[in-house]
Amino acid sequence: MNILNNLLFQPTQPPREKKQRRNIEIKSQREIAIMRQAARIVATVLKEISQIIESGMTTADLDAHAEKRIREMDATPSFKGYHGFPASICCSINNEIVHGIPNPKKVIRVGDVVKVDTGAYYQGFHGDSCITIAVGEVTPEARQLIRVAEEALYKGIEQVKSGKYLLDIAGAIQDHVEANGFSVVEDFTGHGVGRNLHEEPSVFNFRTREMPNVKLRAGMTLAIEPILNAGSKHSRILADKWTAVTVDNSLSAQFEHTVLVTEEGYEILTDRSLV
Repeated sequence: MNILNNLLFQPTQPPREKKQRRNIEIKSQREIAIMRQAARIVATVLKEISQIIESGMTTADLDAHAEKRIREMDATPSFKGYHGFPASICCSINNEIVHGIPNPKKVIRVGDVVKVDTGAYYQGFHGDSCITIAVGEVTPEARQLIRVAEEALYKGIEQVKSGKYLLDIAGAIQDHVEANGFSVVEDFTGHGVGRNLHEEPSVFNFRTREMPNVKLRAGMTLAIEPILNAGSKHSRILADKWTAVTVDNSLSAQFEHTVLVTEEGYEILTDRSLV
């Protein structure tokens, strides 16, 4: 979960590099062990949602399941109440990019592209992850968009290693998305994650001179989350002041993992294949 343009979360421009470096936390082995559990809870919930989602359910149904399961695993929902957000998941459908508010009147239908983003707070640390789900048969364009979004996430993650740079992640994501004819949403970014749901540094999905090119160090924990649209990269915020949608009504997809930087490379803490 991350809002770049919403002042509730982050400024529209990241801090200068010196400030970023000073504020980026390097987690201890004890803290990493706790984060593994927080991330495992998130991965478990998202895996379950991917298995139970079906036409006729509402986004509020998914939210209720997520909150119940997070609490059953001795954690609390990271999103609920965060700057006033009313739910435990963000559930965004089709042209909704991010931060869709679950609603008992919002029914999921065959052909929908559903983004589910959630976080869990466990023993002082957060895990954060997002998946995009195709509900039943979707259009070829939607299928390709979802595939490229997930591939872009892993292209970015493959760049993670102590000594590499944030712009290595951004460039790998941008290149893959644009090579497949889609656009990278620039209004929202990834972020550091740990004691706080959103920490420094901002993890961009596109090359920009405005982002300090921070060198990665072992012990950093990052939420890497490419968001891409089938059409225009631009977004607008709905009247609820949360839900971001594409300006041209095109489809949007997103994937996110919480990732630990190691000396040798990376560890995907929210890996759903491990739960």
